[in-house]
Amino acid sequence: MLAKLKKLDYTIILILLVFMVISSLLVHSADVSDPLINIPLKKQIIIYVMALIALVASSFFDYRILVRFSLYPYLITIVLLVYVWRTAEVINGSSGWIKITEDFSFQPAELMKLVLIIALAAWLHKKQGEDLLLIRDVIPMGLITLLPFGLVFVQPDLGNAVILIGILIGMYWIGNMKYSHALFALVVIGGALIVAIYFYSMYPWLFKHYLGEYLGFKKHWFDRVDTFLFPERANYNLRYQAENSLRAIGSGGLGGEGYLNGSSIHSNFIPYAYSDAIFVVVGEEFGFRGAAIMLMLYFFLIYRMILIAIQSRNRSGAYIIVGVVAMYVFQIFENVGMLIGLMPLTGITLPFVSYGGTSLLINMLCIGMVLSVKIYDEEGIKE
Repeated sequence: MLAKLKKLDYTIILILLVFMVISSLLVHSADVSDPLINIPLKKQIIIYVMALIALVASSFFDYRILVRFSLYPYLITIVLLVYVWRTAEVINGSSGWIKITEDFSFQPAELMKLVLIIALAAWLHKKQGEDLLLIRDVIPMGLITLLPFGLVFVQPDLGNAVILIGILIGMYWIGNMKYSHALFALVVIGGALIVAIYFYSMYPWLFKHYLGEYLGFKKHWFDRVDTFLFPERANYNLRYQAENSLRAIGSGGLGGEGYLNGSSIHSNFIPYAYSDAIFVVVGEEFGFRGAAIMLMLYFFLIYRMILIAIQSRNRSGAYIIVGVVAMYVFQIFENVGMLIGLMPLTGITLPFVSYGGTSLLINMLCIGMVLSVKIYDEEGIKE
């Protein structure tokens, strides 16, 4: 046990502790002026401490066992996704939650991200570094991802569904996907998107009618697309959120308006400022400097994880870390991008900072897997 403690990456743990302080301060600022939201600081600290305990516990668990038996957690999580899709209570427009107590709920879509990383890492581990074949590898890995993608998509939870695709892209890259296959996929997907956007701009009513009626697409999905691509015809509430978020971040300037002094945040102009839109709190109250410092913390966290992957002697461990890095890169880019007009609005949290028990727990378990790779990299370590 002492040997394992010595092999923990304490730089990563220190960064997470800094995020804990940042998260507590930002969530407090986001909800202090909103009478409808009351998130006690004590509850935040309890959630973070529990997540840190989960981090340490998972780091001491041999990740190779999960890789060996990856099929079972994958199937169990698929069952949970089917369950919440068919029976779960709708919360904030999504049916993706399992209520455990009055104060705590569990979101299987968050767990699916970690489970998918392990499942794809197990598949790549069998290849032993060989190039991915289209029929034997690329398509099966795509199907492994598309099944949970579809189940998360219909909840509807577009944010987490997109992250699953981001993880798949990262695993294709580290798995030595052939450039010809990647180029073909890029041309097909890019061409399909261009054609779809063109016809949607010309005949939006046709898309909304047929996709909504026959494929179950939700109205607010089209509203979010309109907010991003065609703001002049967008839903007022979503346009209101996107424009106010951008305005609030811009008003922060270089140094910000000061902690607890954000005019838009404390006038309750920003919906879900304690969760999905918490980056607005950073931009308005701490300005460009504060936002840059927080993004640098993410950079150092990802940098440390990549170093562990490079030094790993076990391919499956390196694959897991690349999957985790891909997840964070896509999630951070999507969360920040949607608030500054670079991406459509989706319900996705900012890792380690946004308020959310399941999201924080899964993020900590992912880091725990990264630390487990570092601990168990040397075969000589035994209990």
